[in-house]
Amino acid sequence: MLVLSRKWNEAIIIDGNIRITVLGIRGNQIRLGIEAPSSVGIFREELCVPALALEGSEAATFSAVR
Repeated sequence: MLVLSRKWNEAIIIDGNIRITVLGIRGNQIRLGIEAPSSVGIFREELCVPALALEGSEAATFSAVR
């Protein structure tokens, strides 16, 4: 895992076409903006983990969600 520090309005670029920007910081919560091609699936972890347990495989879960 790569750990980075970012301040408000700073961003990171992943693979040249995915941009993650810190939009706000309030207490222990941050708001992120994610810009990515429509072909890239973006999911909150808490929605994927229970589905993974039920389905038994990551591939089956993500193909069902898309």
